[in-house]
Amino acid sequence: MLNKLEDLLEIVKKQKKRRLVVAAAADLHVIEAVGDAVKNNIVIPILVGNKKIIEEIAQKTGLDLKNIEIVDEQDDIKACETAVKYIRDNKADILMKGLVATAILLKAVLDKENGLRKNSILSHFTLIESPYYHKLFGITDAAMNIAPELQDKVSIINNAVDVVRGIGIKNPKVAILGPVELVNPKIESTVHADIIAQMNKRGEIKNCIIGGPLALDNAISKEACKIKKIESEVGGDADILVAPELNAGNILYKSLSFLGGAKTAAVVVGAKCPIVLTSRADSEFSKLYSIILSAAMLT
Repeated sequence: MLNKLEDLLEIVKKQKKRRLVVAAAADLHVIEAVGDAVKNNIVIPILVGNKKIIEEIAQKTGLDLKNIEIVDEQDDIKACETAVKYIRDNKADILMKGLVATAILLKAVLDKENGLRKNSILSHFTLIESPYYHKLFGITDAAMNIAPELQDKVSIINNAVDVVRGIGIKNPKVAILGPVELVNPKIESTVHADIIAQMNKRGEIKNCIIGGPLALDNAISKEACKIKKIESEVGGDADILVAPELNAGNILYKSLSFLGGAKTAAVVVGAKCPIVLTSRADSEFSKLYSIILSAAMLT
C-alpha cells in the first residue's frame, strides 16, 4: 500500500532514468519542473522548442543544459509533432506539454497515421495524497472527457487500472461514484455504475474489484458503510474513484487540492506513453510528482 506521493520516488529510484520529451519547452514553469526532475535523477530531458528562449530560461532557473538535447523548433504545431515522433521512434518514454495549447498537442498525439493512439480513449488520472485518507487514491476523469457514455467509462476505468497496477497496486478497488447507493433509473450515473459492476463480476473488466453505485462517503469511509448497512468490498477502501462526468470529477479534484489540503500528481493515459499536462496553477510539488508518477508507472 502506498501512503504518500513521496513513496513513488522510491519506486522510481529502482528503475532506470526515463527519457522525457517536452513539446514547446520554452516555458519557465515547465523548465523548473524538468529541472527538479533532473536534480532527483528521474529523467533525461529532451527539450523541443525555441532554443534561444529555452537557454535564457535555463540560465534563470539554474538548469545545466550541458548534457541536455535541445531541438530548435519555433512553430508550436511542428514542435508537438516532433515530440510525438520521439515517442513513436522509441527515443523518449514520457511526453510533456510545454507552452502550447492542449488541443494542439492532443491533435498530434491522436493523429491516425503518426500519433500515439493506443486505447479507445484518452483520460486524465490524478493520484491524491489526502491527510484524511489512509492511503493514496486516484480520481478519474477530471480533465478530459466531458460526458462519457457507458463504454467510455469502461475505457476510463481500464486506463486508471493500468496506472495503479504500474505503481504496484495489482488488484485495485474501484468505486463508481454517484449521489446515492441505490440504482435509480432517473440518475444515469447509478445505472452505469450498476452495469459496470456487473461487467466486472462477469470478468468483462479485469484486474480490479469494482463497486457501485457508491456515494463518496461510502467509497472512502468504513464507518459510513457501517451506519448505512452497506456491504461492499470496495466501500471505505477505494483505490480509484470514478466520477460520473467532468463537472463532478473536476470539482472533486480541485476541492481536495485547494480546500482539503491534498497533494496531487496527474497524468493523461491511454496513449502509447504517459503524458504530463501540468497547469500553471499547479504547485511545484504537483508538477514534479506528475513527472515522477509518469516514470513510476513505466515498470
